[in-house]
Amino acid sequence: MTVAAVAAMAVGGGALLMTDNNASAAREPARRQWAAAAPMTINCPDVAVRLSQVPQQARPTVDNELAQLDTQVADAYGQLASAGGKADQKWVRTRVLDPLSSQRRLTLDRIAAEIDRVSNRPEQLESLASCTVKQDAVAPASASASAAAPDAAAANPPAPGASAPAGGSPAQTGPQRSDFVDIRKVRPNVATPRLQRNASRGTFQSRCGRNENKHFNPDNVIVAPGVSNGAHHMHDYVGNLETDAFATNDDLAAAGTTCTNGDRSTHYWPVLRLRNGKIEGDADLPGGGKDGNVGRILQPASAQLTFRGSPVSKVTAMPTFLRIITGDAKAFTNGTANANASWSCTGFENRQLKDKYPLCPRGSNVVRTFNFQSCWDGSNTDSANHRTHVAFAGPNGACPKGFRAIPQLVQRITYKIAPGSVFAVDSFPEQLHKPVTDHGDFINVMSSSLMRKAVGCINSGRRCG
Repeated sequence: MTVAAVAAMAVGGGALLMTDNNASAAREPARRQWAAAAPMTINCPDVAVRLSQVPQQARPTVDNELAQLDTQVADAYGQLASAGGKADQKWVRTRVLDPLSSQRRLTLDRIAAEIDRVSNRPEQLESLASCTVKQDAVAPASASASAAAPDAAAANPPAPGASAPAGGSPAQTGPQRSDFVDIRKVRPNVATPRLQRNASRGTFQSRCGRNENKHFNPDNVIVAPGVSNGAHHMHDYVGNLETDAFATNDDLAAAGTTCTNGDRSTHYWPVLRLRNGKIEGDADLPGGGKDGNVGRILQPASAQLTFRGSPVSKVTAMPTFLRIITGDAKAFTNGTANANASWSCTGFENRQLKDKYPLCPRGSNVVRTFNFQSCWDGSNTDSANHRTHVAFAGPNGACPKGFRAIPQLVQRITYKIAPGSVFAVDSFPEQLHKPVTDHGDFINVMSSSLMRKAVGCINSGRRCG
C-alpha cells in the first residue's frame, strides 16, 4: 500500500502534485514524501500573545526579541520552501524545525533574562520554543467559486526577478481556490445590538484619503517599534505621514497628515495585491518579494474612517497615543481567538466573511471592514501584548467590568476588482495569505480639541466630520 500525502507546498508559483498511487512512493515506505497538493507552513507558539505581563522598562528589549522570533520563522519558512516539495520528514526536522527551535530557545532565554532584570522571571517560557509543520487543508470550493477563482497554480504566478528568502525559492504560497466563496451564496449574518435609552447615536468621520501618496512600509510601530521590516508584509497607511518603525510619539505629534481635519492619527492595514504575475516595485525588497508577497498592490477605491458610539451608553474620550490592533496577523497558526477579519462586497454587507475572500458580482466592490475594540481600561494607552488594555463590547453592547466605552473606530476599505481575479492580503510568510489573518492598526493622535468635538458629536447623536 502506498503512503498517503501528508502535507504540501506551493513553491515558486506553482503546485507540485504527487498522487497516492505513485509507484515510486510505494517503493520508499521509510521515506514519507511531503506532497504538494496543499501548502505546509511552520506553526510556532505566539510568544507575544502569551506575554501579557512585561514591565515597562523591559518592553523595548522584549519587543525587539519578539521581532527576532518572527524573522527566525520567516527564514525557516524560506528554507522549507527551498525544498521544492522534495523534503522528507527527516529533512524537515533536521534542516528546519530543530535549528529553528534552537534559535527560539536562545531568544526566549534573552527575553526571560531581560524581564528577570526588573521583575520576576517568567516561568516555562522555554516551553514555547518548539515548532511543528502545519498542513493547510484544501477544502473544495463551491461550484461558482471554482469557476471564478483559478486553481492554486494560477493563484501563485511566478514573480520574475523576485528574490528568494534564505535558502531558495520565493515562498509564494497561497491563496488556495478554497479561500474564495461567491458572496451570493452566503446567508445574511450580521446582527447589531438594540439601541438603549442612553445610547450614543452619533458618528464622527476623518477623511484621510486612499494612500494616494503611496505611503508603504513593512514596519509595525505598535508591535515591533524600532525594528525595520517588523511585519514581514507591506502596510498601507493613511493619516500620519511619518509613521514607520522608528516614529516616536513626539514624531507623530509633529508630523503632517493626509486627513482634512488635521487629525494626525495613523491608520494602517496590510496591502491587498492582485496575484496576476506582474512585478511590483517591492519585488526585491523585504516585506515584498523577499517575504513572499507578490503581485500588484491595489489602491483602495475608498477608505472610510468612522468613529461611532455605544448602543448602551455615552462614550468617553480616547487618550492621546492610544494604540489598538484588531484582528490577528497570525490567525492561521494561532487559531481564531483574536481574529477579527470581515470581508464582503458592496450591496451585500449584511453578509460578512471571516475566513474566506469574497467573489463579488460585476459592479460590486470588495470590502474589508475592521471594527475596532470599543472599550478601554481607563488608564493604559498600550499593553505588553497590545490587547489587554482594550476590549470588545459584549453582545448587548456593554463593556466588560472595569472598562469604559470609547468611540469605536471602523475602518472600511473598498477595492474595484474584476470578477474572477485572484487577490490576497500580504501576510507573514507562514500565514499563506489567508483571509482570516487580515488586521487593522490605529494610533490616536487627535488633538484634545478634535477628540472633544468627536465625542460631543457622537454623544449628541450628530453626524460630523
